[in-house]
Amino acid sequence: MTTSLWKTVGPARAGVPRAGAAESARTHAVREVVRARRAGRARYLLVCSLLAAGSVAAFCVSLVYGDMHVPLSDVLSTLVGRGDTATWFIVGELRLPRALIAALVGLAFGTSGALFQSLLRNPLASPDIIGISAGASAAAVLGSTLFAASGLLLSGWALGGALVAGALIYGLARRRGVTGARLVLVGVGVSAGLTSLVSYLMTRSQNTEAQAALLWMAGSLNGRSWTHLWPLLWTMVVLVPLVAVASRQLTVLQLGQDTAAGLGARVEQGRVRLLLLAVALAGCATAAVGPVGFVAFVAGPVAQRLAPGRGASLAASGLTGALLVLVADFAAQHALGSTQFPVGVVTSVIGAPYLLWLLTRTNRAGQGG
Repeated sequence: MTTSLWKTVGPARAGVPRAGAAESARTHAVREVVRARRAGRARYLLVCSLLAAGSVAAFCVSLVYGDMHVPLSDVLSTLVGRGDTATWFIVGELRLPRALIAALVGLAFGTSGALFQSLLRNPLASPDIIGISAGASAAAVLGSTLFAASGLLLSGWALGGALVAGALIYGLARRRGVTGARLVLVGVGVSAGLTSLVSYLMTRSQNTEAQAALLWMAGSLNGRSWTHLWPLLWTMVVLVPLVAVASRQLTVLQLGQDTAAGLGARVEQGRVRLLLLAVALAGCATAAVGPVGFVAFVAGPVAQRLAPGRGASLAASGLTGALLVLVADFAAQHALGSTQFPVGVVTSVIGAPYLLWLLTRTNRAGQGG
């Protein structure tokens, strides 16, 4: 009788501790995951806060420092309408629009580069590498040399060129599905062709036209005013919310085409939507100041190193781009002697060594081909 009871009840009782231990292990694992996510979210918020604070600090320094030093208190008084006419001209007409354009351009390039790199899962996939900026440059030089376009009309040419180049690259790379490596290779080829077109147009143009085109192609904030700011500002007001909404699908698309399709995502529609927004951001920034090199290329990886495990890190990438352009523009104005250099010269000095280091590391890892 005892033996039969043990055979009936014993295994059930013996299984209770084992089931309880398994449940406890699962609970512990869930707690660890929740704790890791909270820690990652807290670090991401801290990184974004520090980047925002650094951008604000660089913005204020650009308003205060220059050929004529203006105390921060006078700057604040001028911005609220209590300054004199001379101070308003220096701060409000010369420095403020330039600083705002620098911040918005950096935000646009940083976000665009992070979208490209995350969506295509390739660190080389940024608009200045794969030909988007080259398309804007070719269209701008074409418009200025052949049709005497200038001002906002020239910006329109640049934006149209970026969109056309993006459509061409995507169409050529679409065969049997778009992959990051194929799109980068196609983009590099298209960029080389567009660069040759720019060289041809500049060779046939007048000296003054060629000099103006060369200055624009370097990416310059010199002479930027409220006229250049408003189109960029309103475009960003439209594009940034669209990116915030569309980026919700980015995490799924980063898993790969087959996995994303298996999870029910509309892969092609989501990819085209995000790529179009990335091209539009890069095109608007290029139209405003020219192709500022390597900002889109560097901002995303820097943001991911500051806040690892956060996927695309679009907000951190945009803030990194804004801080980078503000600091680079300040250095271009005041840190390189009496001559004011285009901001693209400084960003290229920062980005070119990073590109060489990335290519070297990729080849050492056996991924360079």
